[in-house]
Amino acid sequence: MTIPAFPGFTPVALDLRSEMHPYLSMTPDGVSEFTFSNLFLFRNRYDYQISRVREKTFIISGRHDGKRFFMTPCSAPGRCVLTRLFKDHDYWKGVSDSILYPCRACLEQYGIEFAEDRNNFDYLYLRGNLAELPGKKYHKKRNLVNTFHNSYSHREQELTRESIPLAINVLEQWKEEKGIAGDYTAAREALELFDVLGMRGKLYFIEDRPVGWCLGEYLAKGRIFAVHFEKGLDQYKGIYQFMNRDFVASLPESCRYINREQDLGDEGLRQAKMTYRPSCFVRKYIGRQVAANR
Repeated sequence: MTIPAFPGFTPVALDLRSEMHPYLSMTPDGVSEFTFSNLFLFRNRYDYQISRVREKTFIISGRHDGKRFFMTPCSAPGRCVLTRLFKDHDYWKGVSDSILYPCRACLEQYGIEFAEDRNNFDYLYLRGNLAELPGKKYHKKRNLVNTFHNSYSHREQELTRESIPLAINVLEQWKEEKGIAGDYTAAREALELFDVLGMRGKLYFIEDRPVGWCLGEYLAKGRIFAVHFEKGLDQYKGIYQFMNRDFVASLPESCRYINREQDLGDEGLRQAKMTYRPSCFVRKYIGRQVAANR
C-alpha cells in the first residue's frame, strides 16, 4: 500500500509506517500527534485518513465531535490545496510554529485566521529537571518518590515482547480501578505492537507483582521524547512520580526535552502537569477559512 496523491485519501494503516515515519520523525517542533504511532493508534477514534502532496507534506484528515479537520505535519500546502481542503473540512488542526510562522502573512491573505489552541499545547520539560527533581520547587515530588522507594521492594525492567502480558495485566487493573475506558484501546494496541512501532518502555514491579508501565518514542530527530502512555496502580503511593523520574533518568542526555502531551482542557490534568514546571510548550493553532483576500 502507498499513500495516494491529493485529493485521494486512504486510511492510516500499519503497512504505511515505512513511508510515513522517516518524514514525521524529522519534524522540528515535536508535536505529539505527529508520529506514526500516535496517528495509527488513534486512527479509529478520529477516523484518520492520509493523503500526500508530493515533495511537500502529508495531509491527515480526521473527525472529532461531528466536525472534520485536517492536519499538515511537515509543511503548509499551497493555496489550491488549502482551498479544496476547506471545502469539506471545518478547520485546520495542529498547526505548529514551524509551519505557521514562515508563511503566516501569506496564509492570512488567503483568508485563513489562526487562533491558539491552548487545550492542545504539548507540555515540554527539561529531561534533567524530571530526572533529578532539583531544588525547592520539586520538594513534594521528591518526597513522593522517596515514599515509594522506601515503602516498597521494587524493581524495573525494559519492556520486552515477553513481558507484554504482564503490562496488559496492569492495564486491565487500571481500567477496572478507573471505571472508564479512557485510552484503553490505544494503550493496549500500543503494548501489543510497541516494537513494530519503534517505541520504548519500562515495566515496574513491587516484589513480583507488575504494578505500572510507561511507553513512548523519540521525536524531532531524537531531541525530544514523548511519553504517550503511563499506567500505574493507585494503591501504591508515589508510583507515578517514581515511574516518571526513573524512566526519564534512563533516557540519554542527548534527549533534551520530555513531551508529556496535552491537558485537553481538563483543569485537574492541567494543574498536575504544571506542578512539574514545564520549560515551554509546543504551541498549536487552529486555522479557519474566513474570507479570501484578493
